[in-house]
Amino acid sequence: MQAKILIKRKFIIGKKSEIIALLKELRSRAMQQPGYISGETLSSDDQPQVLMVIGTWQDMESWHNWKKNDTRKTLEQMLSTYQEGSTEYEEYTLGGFIED
Repeated sequence: MQAKILIKRKFIIGKKSEIIALLKELRSRAMQQPGYISGETLSSDDQPQVLMVIGTWQDMESWHNWKKNDTRKTLEQMLSTYQEGSTEYEEYTLGGFIED
């Protein structure tokens, strides 16, 4: 069942180029993973340093495999140096409640 992953981060102000470079690298690596379908990055209108990434995966297992990938963990650690607070994750399956 298709999975939608919401990843919310709040970044410090003043490091935009470094943050964008890391996010692009993270997306590029994710695109190479089995089960990856798509991703989009949204920014908050009233707090532009708050970003929400919505990732779509073929299934939750594909997402979990990528989430525990060592390369991803390294990039996440690098991103965390530019964050205020922790990364927030929400995991959803498409129509899971309705189909059961």
